[in-house]
Amino acid sequence: MSDSAKPSRSHTASSQRLRMRRELAAAAMELFATKGYEATTVDEIAATAGVARRTFFRHFRAKEEAIFPDHDDTLVRAQAVLEAAPAHENPLDTVCRGIKEVMRMYAASPKGSVERYKLTREVPALREREIASVARYERLFTRYLLGHFDEAAHRDGVSDFDEPLLAEVAASAVVTAHNHVLRRWLRNGGVGDVEAQLDHAFAIVRKTFGTGFGANRLSTPETSGPGGPGSGSGAGAETVRHDEVLVTVARTDAPLGEIMDTIERALRS
Repeated sequence: MSDSAKPSRSHTASSQRLRMRRELAAAAMELFATKGYEATTVDEIAATAGVARRTFFRHFRAKEEAIFPDHDDTLVRAQAVLEAAPAHENPLDTVCRGIKEVMRMYAASPKGSVERYKLTREVPALREREIASVARYERLFTRYLLGHFDEAAHRDGVSDFDEPLLAEVAASAVVTAHNHVLRRWLRNGGVGDVEAQLDHAFAIVRKTFGTGFGANRLSTPETSGPGGPGSGSGAGAETVRHDEVLVTVARTDAPLGEIMDTIERALRS
């Protein structure tokens, strides 16, 4: 094997780390199911996994974290999706793609995911840890959407003070849609085309919250859209100007204020 084909040390270390976390998680799941969560100790989890107590604490801070071994790595993958987003992509679509990494994490092991879901329903401490994990994704997506807020593309009356709220609401909507589909899939035993269900839920979110975020802020009202100069933002209405004639094309669900703003920008140009 050539040097270029050999896995890097960091990749190997990451793989070993994830494998150990999963082994500890499997041990914890086994003990929680047989002995009960409260009766299980960290020492027992470590012993069942065949490692020392200190090894457990190198990977998890407490036993309630032990059944969520993949969230750290999944968060990194979700962030990588955001960072590699195409310049033309609607940021809300990017966020929807990012959270699909979470769904794929669960779908990779349906049986284990169903068992974990049942356990988190029964143990409040595990449920609280799950909620904390979800909050990390929401914060990641909120920061991303706030960085791509396009005031010109949004409805009238939006101030600088509203932007964080709108970004947080949109990010929460994506996460909520994901979690709704995920819970339904888990209650159904982890069977069915969960990605198709997720795409349907995201279509509803995009229809409701899809305006207000510019595609990486690389376009301007004068150059964006198929109409060239004088075109709209592409969020819901577009204009084409030819001599003294102005043609406007708008989605049926586009807000009236957005359509009027598009027309005004085209006339001023």
